[in-house]
Amino acid sequence: MTYLYQVMTQEQAEEIAFQWHYDEEYSFYNMEADPEDLAEFINQETRGNSVFSVFNNNELIGFLSVSKADERTYDIGLGIRPDLTGKGKGFEFLKSVIEFVKREYEPRKLTLSVATFNQRAIKVYKKIGFQENKTFMQATNGGEFEFIKMEYVC
Repeated sequence: MTYLYQVMTQEQAEEIAFQWHYDEEYSFYNMEADPEDLAEFINQETRGNSVFSVFNNNELIGFLSVSKADERTYDIGLGIRPDLTGKGKGFEFLKSVIEFVKREYEPRKLTLSVATFNQRAIKVYKKIGFQENKTFMQATNGGEFEFIKMEYVC
């Protein structure tokens, strides 16, 4: 599969924020679940040029945020369209994300955080080579939730 990455437009941000709704426990990842995250995501200034829309065959299928953690480490956040989850597409999507970030940012290491209940994503992250670094509690979605910080050495 060939993926195309473009800096996210306001229209794309609003589509993801207000139309992408995940089922059951994964509704945790709905943008509307946390007003603070939602406000940040739909604000063009906050997004800047480091949040990307991901396309496959001219179809919006995901998003990626990239932020510099230190000199050669970048933290990534990503999401795939709800109707594409749980169908074995995550590995190829993540592989493409890593290739894009390596090409554009030349990182030594990538990090990401994932809710501990999301074993489906954790399995994909581990399969591609991410390793668990630490667990921590994060205030989000009106509560405190456990997350795992994972690292990938490029």
